Amino acid sequence: MSSVIKKRRKKMRKKKHKKLLKRTRWQRRNK
Repeated sequence: MSSVIKKRRKKMRKKKHKKLLKRTRWQRRNK
């Protein structure tokens, strides 16, 4: 079970990173 939770955490981290990248991209365009 613990291994499954670890895998899920990794996936969530990747998704969060993608969202952050998208936000920075929009901010740059606005500037």
